[in-house]
Amino acid sequence: MAETICPENILEEIPVDILLDKSLEKKKQGLRLSQACAAYVNDKYELSYSFANDETYELTTLRVVIDKDTVVPSITEIVPSAVFYENEMKELFGINIVMLSMDYEDRLYRIEQEAPMGPKKEEA
Repeated sequence: MAETICPENILEEIPVDILLDKSLEKKKQGLRLSQACAAYVNDKYELSYSFANDETYELTTLRVVIDKDTVVPSITEIVPSAVFYENEMKELFGINIVMLSMDYEDRLYRIEQEAPMGPKKEEA
């Protein structure tokens, strides 16, 4: 039976312009993308990309806090499994993610409302 390790999780808040570099660094460290998500909080987007170490169970999250009109480069060329996470961020929140390796062009979900989890039209 494997020993259960319960380390502290690490949260790194980074600027959007180093997201690709930090993602590549995590990949080179042998970490895998375990989840990515977005939230709209206090008139800003918070994007979280969590990388897991399967040997130590350590989780490192890269957090990018951006304005509504900020362009975000996709990490899919570095981490292909991010494709669905980033399409979801783009479609459900209205985040301007560019360079997606496979862009579903807002057709990942069958929803009637544009960016239902992003800012309301009067906020935009």
